[in-house]
Amino acid sequence: MLDWDRVRIFHAVAGAGSFTRAADRLGLSQSAISRQIGALEEDLGVALFHRHARGLLLTEHGEILLETATAVARRMASMQSVLGEVRNTATGHLRVNTTVGIGTVWLVSHLREFRERYPEITVTLFATDSDLDLSMREADVAIRLHQPTQSDLVQRRLMTVHTHIYASDAYIEKRGAPQSPGELSMHDLIAYGDDWQPPVQSLNWILEAGMEDSEEERRTATLKINNVFGMLRAAECGLGLASLPDYLGAPSTQLKRVLSDIEGPTFTAYFVYPEELRSSKRVAAFRDFLLEKVAAQPVW
Repeated sequence: MLDWDRVRIFHAVAGAGSFTRAADRLGLSQSAISRQIGALEEDLGVALFHRHARGLLLTEHGEILLETATAVARRMASMQSVLGEVRNTATGHLRVNTTVGIGTVWLVSHLREFRERYPEITVTLFATDSDLDLSMREADVAIRLHQPTQSDLVQRRLMTVHTHIYASDAYIEKRGAPQSPGELSMHDLIAYGDDWQPPVQSLNWILEAGMEDSEEERRTATLKINNVFGMLRAAECGLGLASLPDYLGAPSTQLKRVLSDIEGPTFTAYFVYPEELRSSKRVAAFRDFLLEKVAAQPVW
Protein backbone atom coordinates (compact mmCIF):
# COMPACT_ATOMS: atom_id res chain seq x y z
CA MET A 1 0.00 0.00 0.00
CA LEU A 2 1.30 3.44 -0.91
CA ASP A 3 2.31 5.83 1.87
CA TRP A 4 0.00 8.85 1.48
CA ASP A 5 2.53 11.22 3.05
CA ARG A 6 5.01 10.26 0.33
CA VAL A 7 2.37 10.79 -2.35
CA ARG A 8 1.55 14.22 -0.87
CA ILE A 9 5.25 15.16 -0.97
CA PHE A 10 5.46 13.87 -4.56
CA HIS A 11 2.55 16.15 -5.52
CA ALA A 12 4.30 19.16 -3.95
CA VAL A 13 7.55 18.38 -5.79
CA ALA A 14 5.69 17.98 -9.08
CA GLY A 15 4.07 21.36 -8.61
CA ALA A 16 7.27 23.10 -7.52
CA GLY A 17 9.52 21.57 -10.15
CA SER A 18 12.44 21.09 -7.77
CA PHE A 19 13.29 19.57 -4.40
CA THR A 20 14.49 22.95 -3.11
CA ARG A 21 11.27 24.82 -3.80
CA ALA A 22 9.18 21.94 -2.49
CA ALA A 23 11.24 21.85 0.71
CA ASP A 24 10.59 25.56 1.30
CA ARG A 25 6.89 25.06 0.67
CA LEU A 26 6.50 22.04 2.97
CA GLY A 27 8.90 23.16 5.69
CA LEU A 28 11.11 20.09 5.25
CA SER A 29 14.77 19.70 4.37
CA GLN A 30 15.79 19.07 0.79
CA SER A 31 17.41 15.78 1.81
CA ALA A 32 14.19 14.62 3.52
CA ILE A 33 12.20 15.43 0.38
CA SER A 34 14.70 13.54 -1.79
CA ARG A 35 14.58 10.49 0.51
CA GLN A 36 10.79 10.37 0.46
CA ILE A 37 10.65 10.58 -3.34
CA GLY A 38 13.33 7.89 -3.63
CA ALA A 39 11.37 5.63 -1.28
CA LEU A 40 8.16 6.20 -3.24
CA GLU A 41 9.91 5.34 -6.52
CA GLU A 42 11.30 2.20 -4.88
CA ASP A 43 7.83 1.21 -3.65
CA LEU A 44 6.39 1.65 -7.15
CA GLY A 45 9.37 0.22 -9.00
CA VAL A 46 9.38 3.10 -11.51
CA ALA A 47 11.03 6.49 -11.91
CA LEU A 48 8.68 9.42 -11.33
CA PHE A 49 10.97 12.28 -12.39
CA HIS A 50 13.58 13.02 -15.01
CA ARG A 51 16.32 14.84 -13.10
CA HIS A 52 18.34 17.48 -14.91
CA ALA A 53 20.31 20.63 -14.08
CA ARG A 54 17.37 23.00 -14.51
CA GLY A 55 14.93 21.07 -12.35
CA LEU A 56 12.62 18.08 -12.50
CA LEU A 57 10.27 16.79 -15.18
CA LEU A 58 7.61 14.15 -14.65
CA THR A 59 8.04 10.82 -16.36
CA GLU A 60 5.05 9.12 -17.97
CA HIS A 61 4.55 7.15 -14.74
CA GLY A 62 4.84 10.37 -12.78
CA GLU A 63 2.08 11.97 -14.85
CA ILE A 64 -0.21 9.01 -14.13
CA LEU A 65 0.49 9.17 -10.39
CA LEU A 66 -0.05 12.93 -10.31
CA GLU A 67 -3.46 12.64 -11.97
CA THR A 68 -4.50 9.82 -9.65
CA ALA A 69 -3.23 11.51 -6.49
CA THR A 70 -5.14 14.70 -7.30
CA ALA A 71 -8.37 12.77 -7.83
CA VAL A 72 -7.94 10.81 -4.58
CA ALA A 73 -7.25 13.99 -2.61
CA ARG A 74 -10.46 15.55 -3.88
CA ARG A 75 -12.50 12.51 -2.88
CA MET A 76 -10.89 12.48 0.57
CA ALA A 77 -11.71 16.17 1.00
CA SER A 78 -15.35 15.51 0.17
CA MET A 79 -15.49 12.55 2.55
CA GLN A 80 -13.86 14.45 5.41
CA SER A 81 -16.27 17.34 4.95
CA VAL A 82 -19.28 15.03 5.21
CA LEU A 83 -18.00 12.91 8.09
CA GLY A 84 -16.67 15.86 10.07
CA GLU A 85 -19.89 17.87 10.03
CA VAL A 86 -22.80 15.50 10.45
CA ARG A 87 -24.32 17.79 13.06
CA ASN A 88 -26.00 21.07 12.23
CA THR A 89 -23.16 23.07 13.78
CA ALA A 90 -19.77 24.36 12.65
CA THR A 91 -17.24 21.95 14.07
CA GLY A 92 -13.97 20.25 13.23
CA HIS A 93 -10.45 21.30 12.31
CA LEU A 94 -9.68 24.07 9.83
CA ARG A 95 -6.26 24.46 8.19
CA VAL A 96 -5.70 27.99 6.89
CA ASN A 97 -2.96 29.11 4.49
CA THR A 98 -2.11 32.76 3.92
CA THR A 99 0.85 35.11 3.60
CA VAL A 100 3.17 35.93 6.48
CA GLY A 101 1.92 39.53 6.65
CA ILE A 102 -1.80 38.78 6.75
CA GLY A 103 -1.40 35.65 8.85
CA THR A 104 0.94 36.77 11.62
CA VAL A 105 -0.47 40.27 12.06
CA TRP A 106 -4.03 40.80 10.83
CA LEU A 107 -5.52 37.31 11.04
CA VAL A 108 -3.93 36.34 14.36
CA SER A 109 -5.36 39.49 15.95
CA HIS A 110 -8.89 38.20 15.21
CA LEU A 111 -8.50 34.48 15.89
CA ARG A 112 -9.36 34.70 19.60
CA GLU A 113 -12.77 36.15 18.77
CA PHE A 114 -13.32 33.49 16.12
CA ARG A 115 -12.48 30.73 18.62
CA GLU A 116 -14.82 32.28 21.21
CA ARG A 117 -17.67 32.24 18.69
CA TYR A 118 -16.90 28.78 17.40
CA PRO A 119 -15.26 26.83 20.24
CA GLU A 120 -15.76 23.52 18.40
CA ILE A 121 -13.53 24.63 15.51
CA THR A 122 -9.78 24.26 15.96
CA VAL A 123 -7.37 26.06 13.64
CA THR A 124 -3.95 25.43 12.16
CA LEU A 125 -2.41 28.48 10.47
CA PHE A 126 0.21 28.04 7.74
CA ALA A 127 1.75 31.51 7.32
CA THR A 128 3.95 31.36 4.24
CA ASP A 129 4.43 33.47 1.14
CA SER A 130 4.24 30.29 -0.96
CA ASP A 131 0.80 28.94 -1.88
CA LEU A 132 -0.04 25.54 -0.45
CA ASP A 133 -1.92 23.14 -2.70
CA LEU A 134 -5.56 23.06 -1.63
CA SER A 135 -6.44 20.29 -4.07
CA MET A 136 -3.97 18.03 -2.26
CA ARG A 137 -5.34 19.11 1.12
CA GLU A 138 -2.13 20.78 2.22
CA ALA A 139 -4.63 23.28 3.64
CA ASP A 140 -8.42 23.56 3.67
CA VAL A 141 -8.81 27.26 2.88
CA ALA A 142 -6.52 30.11 1.89
CA ILE A 143 -6.36 33.88 1.74
CA ARG A 144 -4.54 34.63 -1.52
CA LEU A 145 -3.22 37.96 -2.77
CA HIS A 146 -3.89 36.97 -6.36
CA GLN A 147 -6.92 35.56 -8.14
CA PRO A 148 -6.72 31.77 -8.41
CA THR A 149 -6.77 30.26 -11.88
CA GLN A 150 -7.75 26.70 -10.94
CA SER A 151 -11.29 25.91 -12.04
CA ASP A 152 -11.92 23.58 -9.08
CA LEU A 153 -11.43 26.31 -6.47
CA VAL A 154 -14.24 28.43 -5.07
CA GLN A 155 -13.19 32.04 -4.58
CA ARG A 156 -14.70 35.01 -2.81
CA ARG A 157 -13.25 38.50 -3.03
CA LEU A 158 -12.28 39.76 0.41
CA MET A 159 -10.80 43.23 -0.07
CA THR A 160 -8.64 45.51 -2.17
CA VAL A 161 -5.41 46.30 -0.33
CA HIS A 162 -3.76 49.74 -0.60
CA THR A 163 -0.07 50.44 0.04
CA HIS A 164 1.76 53.55 1.29
CA ILE A 165 5.19 54.46 2.63
CA TYR A 166 5.74 54.37 6.39
CA ALA A 167 8.50 55.41 8.81
CA SER A 168 8.94 55.47 12.57
CA ASP A 169 9.05 58.63 14.68
CA ALA A 170 12.64 57.82 15.60
CA TYR A 171 13.70 57.61 11.96
CA ILE A 172 11.89 60.83 11.03
CA GLU A 173 13.44 62.66 13.99
CA LYS A 174 16.92 61.55 12.94
CA ARG A 175 16.71 61.72 9.14
CA GLY A 176 13.62 63.79 8.43
CA ALA A 177 10.70 62.85 6.21
CA PRO A 178 10.97 62.99 2.41
CA GLN A 179 9.00 65.87 0.90
CA SER A 180 8.88 64.46 -2.63
CA PRO A 181 9.29 61.00 -4.20
CA GLY A 182 12.64 62.08 -5.61
CA GLU A 183 14.02 62.49 -2.07
CA LEU A 184 13.54 58.78 -1.40
CA SER A 185 16.96 58.23 -2.97
CA MET A 186 18.52 60.03 0.01
CA HIS A 187 16.91 57.71 2.58
CA ASP A 188 17.43 54.23 3.94
CA LEU A 189 14.92 51.93 2.25
CA ILE A 190 13.56 48.57 3.36
CA ALA A 191 12.51 46.12 0.64
CA TYR A 192 11.42 42.56 0.04
CA GLY A 193 14.55 40.61 -0.90
CA ASP A 194 15.23 39.89 -4.58
CA ASP A 195 16.22 36.32 -3.79
CA TRP A 196 12.69 35.41 -2.69
CA GLN A 197 9.32 35.40 -4.41
CA PRO A 198 7.22 38.25 -2.94
CA PRO A 199 3.50 37.64 -2.28
CA VAL A 200 2.73 40.39 -4.83
CA GLN A 201 5.07 41.50 -7.61
CA SER A 202 4.65 45.25 -6.94
CA LEU A 203 5.72 45.11 -3.29
CA ASN A 204 9.00 46.99 -3.88
CA TRP A 205 7.50 50.00 -5.67
CA ILE A 206 9.33 52.30 -3.20
CA LEU A 207 12.53 51.56 -5.13
CA GLU A 208 11.09 53.17 -8.26
CA ALA A 209 8.56 55.73 -6.95
CA GLY A 210 8.94 59.10 -8.67
CA MET A 211 11.48 57.84 -11.19
CA GLU A 212 10.26 58.96 -14.59
CA ASP A 213 13.53 58.61 -16.47
CA SER A 214 13.67 55.07 -17.85
CA GLU A 215 17.46 55.24 -17.91
CA GLU A 216 17.73 56.06 -14.23
CA GLU A 217 19.00 53.19 -12.08
CA ARG A 218 16.65 51.57 -9.63
CA ARG A 219 17.24 52.57 -6.02
CA THR A 220 19.08 50.11 -3.81
CA ALA A 221 17.55 48.99 -0.52
CA THR A 222 19.74 49.24 2.56
CA LEU A 223 17.88 46.31 4.11
CA LYS A 224 16.16 43.36 2.42
CA ILE A 225 13.88 40.95 4.28
CA ASN A 226 12.05 37.87 3.00
CA ASN A 227 8.64 38.63 4.53
CA VAL A 228 6.38 41.63 5.04
CA PHE A 229 6.14 41.20 8.81
CA GLY A 230 9.92 41.57 9.02
CA MET A 231 9.68 44.75 6.92
CA LEU A 232 7.05 46.10 9.31
CA ARG A 233 9.20 45.41 12.38
CA ALA A 234 12.29 46.88 10.73
CA ALA A 235 10.41 50.10 9.96
CA GLU A 236 9.07 50.24 13.53
CA CYS A 237 12.64 49.88 14.81
CA GLY A 238 13.75 52.91 12.78
CA LEU A 239 15.83 51.11 10.18
CA GLY A 240 14.35 52.98 7.23
CA LEU A 241 11.32 53.70 5.09
CA ALA A 242 9.13 50.81 3.94
CA SER A 243 6.28 50.49 1.49
CA LEU A 244 3.69 48.47 3.39
CA PRO A 245 0.10 47.35 2.94
CA ASP A 246 -2.15 49.67 4.93
CA TYR A 247 -3.53 46.76 6.97
CA LEU A 248 -0.02 46.53 8.48
CA GLY A 249 1.20 50.12 8.49
CA ALA A 250 -1.92 52.05 9.48
CA PRO A 251 -2.70 50.19 12.76
CA SER A 252 0.90 50.45 14.00
CA THR A 253 1.27 53.00 16.79
CA GLN A 254 4.99 53.27 16.01
CA LEU A 255 4.68 54.29 12.36
CA LYS A 256 3.60 57.36 10.45
CA ARG A 257 2.67 57.57 6.79
CA VAL A 258 5.05 59.73 4.75
CA LEU A 259 4.39 61.15 1.28
CA SER A 260 0.71 60.57 2.02
CA ASP A 261 -0.40 61.73 -1.42
CA ILE A 262 1.67 58.98 -3.06
CA GLU A 263 -0.01 55.59 -3.15
CA GLY A 264 1.56 52.39 -4.36
CA PRO A 265 -0.09 49.67 -6.44
CA THR A 266 -3.21 48.04 -5.04
CA PHE A 267 -3.92 44.32 -5.02
CA THR A 268 -6.97 42.21 -4.26
CA ALA A 269 -7.19 39.41 -1.70
CA TYR A 270 -9.43 36.37 -2.15
CA PHE A 271 -10.81 33.72 0.18
CA VAL A 272 -10.32 30.39 -1.58
CA TYR A 273 -11.31 26.78 -0.91
CA PRO A 274 -11.86 23.55 -2.88
CA GLU A 275 -15.21 22.80 -4.48
CA GLU A 276 -15.49 19.75 -2.19
CA LEU A 277 -15.77 22.03 0.85
CA ARG A 278 -18.52 24.25 -0.57
CA SER A 279 -21.09 22.85 1.89
CA SER A 280 -18.71 22.84 4.87
CA LYS A 281 -20.17 24.68 7.86
CA ARG A 282 -16.78 25.44 9.36
CA VAL A 283 -15.56 26.94 6.07
CA ALA A 284 -18.72 29.05 5.78
CA ALA A 285 -18.34 30.24 9.38
CA PHE A 286 -14.72 31.27 8.79
CA ARG A 287 -15.55 32.98 5.48
CA ASP A 288 -18.38 35.01 6.98
CA PHE A 289 -16.23 35.95 9.96
CA LEU A 290 -13.47 37.25 7.67
CA LEU A 291 -15.93 39.30 5.62
CA GLU A 292 -17.27 40.85 8.82
CA LYS A 293 -13.80 41.83 10.03
CA VAL A 294 -12.78 43.22 6.65
CA ALA A 295 -15.90 45.42 6.57
CA ALA A 296 -15.14 46.73 10.05
CA GLN A 297 -11.57 47.81 9.26
CA PRO A 298 -11.31 51.14 7.41
CA VAL A 299 -7.83 50.77 5.92
CA TRP A 300 -8.58 48.43 3.03
